Amino acid sequence: MYALLEIKSNIRVPPNLLGKKLKDAVESAIRKDFMGYVGKEGLFLEVTKVRDIGEGTIIPGDGAIYYETTFEMLIYKPVLQEVVEGFVSEITEFGTFIRIGPIDGLVHVSQVMDDYVSYSDAGVLTGKESKRVLKQKDVVRTRIIAISLKSIKGAKIGLTMRQPGLGKLEWIDADKKRAEAPAEKAKEGKGKVEKKEEKKVDKKKKA
Repeated sequence: MYALLEIKSNIRVPPNLLGKKLKDAVESAIRKDFMGYVGKEGLFLEVTKVRDIGEGTIIPGDGAIYYETTFEMLIYKPVLQEVVEGFVSEITEFGTFIRIGPIDGLVHVSQVMDDYVSYSDAGVLTGKESKRVLKQKDVVRTRIIAISLKSIKGAKIGLTMRQPGLGKLEWIDADKKRAEAPAEKAKEGKGKVEKKEEKKVDKKKKA
């Protein structure tokens, strides 16, 4: 999920940024220090607002100026069991990578669908019995089942598409229509029975 996080920190503004307006210089320094950082809060994406900049402090031997700054950042934090939508960014023999927000998650081949799945050289996964096909750029709905955020490049997100209501969006729609079909047929059948009963009653009245 995405969230806005308020942070208070001493921001080091190096000499090469001191010619800019103070707010612009501080914002540039924040971007350099925080964007792409991964912490317990999640993945730091972008500075959305600089709220307050305190007086500058000079440290002997350091040409930079430090400003105690309160600012707001947009972060992305994956949550266990969260249902997320994304698109297929890559398909391999061992599974498919799904782009969710700013990072990729992996759906292992065993978690793609309730079917035996085969991989083709064209980069396509196909279900043996269902004949369902998954390829690049397909939009899917998945659930997060494992998280490891050591760094942005080393982020590992485990996903599944095997639970009800998950998978390629076209598969979900097809399953929904199949589930609704028996109810619709039962409703139609009930209507026909009621009409026959009405006809019988009319005949008795006429007699």
